[in-house]
Amino acid sequence: MTKKKFNKKELMEFKKIILKRKEEILEEIKHLSEETLKKSPKDAAGDISGYTYHMADVATDTYDREFSLGLASNERELLYELDDALKKIEDGTFGICEECKTLITKNRLKAIPFARLCVRCQQKKEKS
Repeated sequence: MTKKKFNKKELMEFKKIILKRKEEILEEIKHLSEETLKKSPKDAAGDISGYTYHMADVATDTYDREFSLGLASNERELLYELDDALKKIEDGTFGICEECKTLITKNRLKAIPFARLCVRCQQKKEKS
């Protein structure tokens, strides 16, 4: 008979992992936001002269800003996944595969604490 749920101690261990990861992501988002949004394009280019700068420099700066904002957006998505994992801990469904309803392995959850599927179901999903 396979185990259906993690015990309280195990759940608290996962909760600590999730909260630590959330803290790291929030710090990354804060850093990315400070780097991209609080600097003017001129400051970002390091240009302190009164001269206009080259269009290629403007394009590079714009690309860098959009890239950083894209990273921040991806990090926010991870935050949503981590928040959902915390809710699952609270309602007793954490670590249960959404497809086959078996327990997801500890190793998988330590690596991806917001995993919704066991490895087998994830592989099936990726193949289709």
